[in-house]
Amino acid sequence: MPALGKHRRPKSVSLGRGIAAVTTGGAVLALPVLGATGASAASAPAVAEKAVAPVSVTAQANSVAKAAPIKHSVVSGESLSKIARDYSVSGGWKKLYEGNRKVVGENPNLIHPGITLTVGGKAAAPSDAKAGKAGKSAPTADRAASAERADRSARAAAPAAQAAPAAAAPTAYTNDLDGWIKESLAVMAQHGIPGTYEGIHRNIIRESSGNPNAINNWDSNAAKGTPSKGLLQVIDPTFRAYHVPGTSTDSYDPVANIVAACNYAADRYGSIDNVFGAY
Repeated sequence: MPALGKHRRPKSVSLGRGIAAVTTGGAVLALPVLGATGASAASAPAVAEKAVAPVSVTAQANSVAKAAPIKHSVVSGESLSKIARDYSVSGGWKKLYEGNRKVVGENPNLIHPGITLTVGGKAAAPSDAKAGKAGKSAPTADRAASAERADRSARAAAPAAQAAPAAAAPTAYTNDLDGWIKESLAVMAQHGIPGTYEGIHRNIIRESSGNPNAINNWDSNAAKGTPSKGLLQVIDPTFRAYHVPGTSTDSYDPVANIVAACNYAADRYGSIDNVFGAY
């Protein structure tokens, strides 16, 4: 059935298709643009949006770095110089190292994979666990703590040193035959001269009866001008030859006389203990 109410033929409007390039964050989108070709169609507005040039990753990183610090995890083969170039760090690797000295350590040429650098800010000191894993030297705070512990140890040791007992006082010997023999045995022990209390005492009683000033003016030695003297009746040439350093040079001195006589007896008889008569 023919349509009703249409008395004239409508004017036809043809549409032409065109392509306009619009960029969105660096991506190019192809959009159809409708263009009116009829006389009654309004002119299509010109695309006013201008294409935006893509922004490089380095520029973005640099922009972000200015706004807030960036955390960068070091990978194998990287260096401070390379990281500073990648992030366009103002001041180069020195500036980067300055902000990450506590993390990197004392050697800026040695950075370990796995540590985290702060780009555009100052890094905090790593924890003990991280520092150990990365093989870094202990932070300054740890070194200060170690120094403080050492100082405490030194202070603790000082009272102990002050409280150390004084050197033992010299042994006091009685000024009699018992004391002279005991002191002589102590000197003989220092010089490796053999002899016992019994052997010394036995020979003293036979030679002088325990009198340190005893002298024999009638035997052959006396006739030669070298009388026997002292507790063990030692002539002067023998006393001088077997005198023990540290003792008196007076042949009448009880200890000097005993020690020299025992030294002579050890040389000739093996020990004063082996002497049972004139010697």
